[in-house]
Amino acid sequence: MVTQVQVESTVFPPAVRPPGSAKSLFLGGAGVRGLEIQGNFVKFTAIGVYLEDVAVSSLAAKWKGKSADELEDSVEFFKDIISGPFEKFTNVTMILPLTGQQYSQKVTENCVANWKSLGQYDDSAAEAIEKFLQVFRDETFPPGSSILFTQSPAGSLTINFSKDGSIPESGGAVIENKALSEAVLESIIGKNGVSPPAKRSLAERLSELMKEEKS
Repeated sequence: MVTQVQVESTVFPPAVRPPGSAKSLFLGGAGVRGLEIQGNFVKFTAIGVYLEDVAVSSLAAKWKGKSADELEDSVEFFKDIISGPFEKFTNVTMILPLTGQQYSQKVTENCVANWKSLGQYDDSAAEAIEKFLQVFRDETFPPGSSILFTQSPAGSLTINFSKDGSIPESGGAVIENKALSEAVLESIIGKNGVSPPAKRSLAERLSELMKEEKS
């Protein structure tokens, strides 16, 4: 049974339908993103990661029987979520205000550094980054507003914004670049992901859900 998760004042429901999708996705996990600033832990965003139902059987083939601690420590496990052949939806809700430029600059810096370290930064990646920055250029995000990312298995990334926590039914900017699509989620739950609490939540919840999976 998938339950809702509350992160600060944001409640992530157990299931949502991403904009433009015909599918309902379940809440894989949720957590806060913050930074240590002058000895205080400052919370910036609450993040919920949703997965298509088939994600459980897809992941269970390799990870069933592992404890939450084992999953949390496994870079490979999160890689399998990020690049898995199922739809993903990520809701990033503001705790503190941010501008679109602040947000997109930070995400793209991480992406570009990662790609360069792997020797994977090429013209199509540079073009996708430029489009991503463009989508966010004139946006501002007060507390309670959200950035919504839908990743298709084929690799397109759809970006929507919500000012009041609701999820739009359709629309959004679409960027057709698999590497960028995966990099956005990687920046949250990957090896150096910005939200360890979201990773922990995913590990705990998926460990339990996989136990119920018939082998």
